[in-house]
Amino acid sequence: MTLLDRLKAGARTLLGHRRADILSPMGPDAESPGARDALSAIQELSRVVRNDPDAVEIYLALGNLYRLRGDIERAVQIRSSLIVRPGLDPQFKARALFELGRDYRRGGVMDRALAAFDEARALGADPEQITFELALLHADSGAFEEAAAQYARLGFRPAQAHYMVRHAEDLDRCGRADEARTLLARAVKVYPGAVEAWRARLVMAARAGEWRRAGKLLREGLERVPASIRFLLLEGLLELEAPDPRNGNGNGTGTAVADFEEQRCATVLAAMEAQEPDLLLQYYGALFLLRCGNREEAGNWLAKAMVLRPDFWAARLELLSLSMEQQHLSPVFRSQLEYFIEHARKVKRFVCGTCGLRREHTFSVCPRCRSWHSATFRMSLQD
Repeated sequence: MTLLDRLKAGARTLLGHRRADILSPMGPDAESPGARDALSAIQELSRVVRNDPDAVEIYLALGNLYRLRGDIERAVQIRSSLIVRPGLDPQFKARALFELGRDYRRGGVMDRALAAFDEARALGADPEQITFELALLHADSGAFEEAAAQYARLGFRPAQAHYMVRHAEDLDRCGRADEARTLLARAVKVYPGAVEAWRARLVMAARAGEWRRAGKLLREGLERVPASIRFLLLEGLLELEAPDPRNGNGNGTGTAVADFEEQRCATVLAAMEAQEPDLLLQYYGALFLLRCGNREEAGNWLAKAMVLRPDFWAARLELLSLSMEQQHLSPVFRSQLEYFIEHARKVKRFVCGTCGLRREHTFSVCPRCRSWHSATFRMSLQD
């Protein structure tokens, strides 16, 4: 096989990969191995193209490599030069327009991306791939309702439910809470395991003081959400801030805050009674108990977590914090230990189970590998 044949085969493979640009945009000075490989491929493809200007597939692959490196302007130039070429086969023109749409989407030029995809569709480009790109485009531009509709056409229920939730959150921020609740209920029907939908419903109920409803939603969510990610429900409820007494609740005192913490803790613990012993449920239960000031019971829950997994750093860290109160420590040593605990709590606790990306906050789709519902709690500091 000649060099040109090998490059053409590689080009077909590259063009057939629907997610060739999932990596974050990289500048021209990027030093990662992937960037260096892409640069070497660009240089080799450019040399061959100069010797065979009719190699359309190589032009298309070359444009994909420029897009991978973040050089959107160069990628657009390559597609545009192909599209205006006289006598170009409609099949190749459709592919060039499709890739042009992806270039514009990556560059944030949404109107031109839409126009390119429309032209590609008219020339017979794969409608499923176009629908997929349109879903990404609408999601990137904040048109969550349309993004959900596109994913519905693809039959990808997790993403459809996710963007229904994002749209519901927008409605809620605009004061349209009833519409938001209805949409969230629909999201759960679309995909019963949609952790973000259960989480949003739970938070809305707790924020409104509807604790009985919140408890019912939490119990249902813990049953329907996959066990590996149900801790996200508790994380969402834990992140919810108590009402500010300066807003008038509790007549300007801390009564409203204390009542909120007690209600939140009671709701969580009641929902956990029906669950089998679970490391993260024990850990989060302790965190809620700490929020409402029940330190002794929190210590018991943490101790149970340590029985389930002795090397679970997060539970051990909280136990260390609690044990400090029972020790006679010098002021200097206590200060050093408090400093250590404070900074240890800032460790990135969440990691993508697919690619290993570490994050400070939870996520529904991994920002790096784009896998859905892959967030896990970082059990070991070596993870």
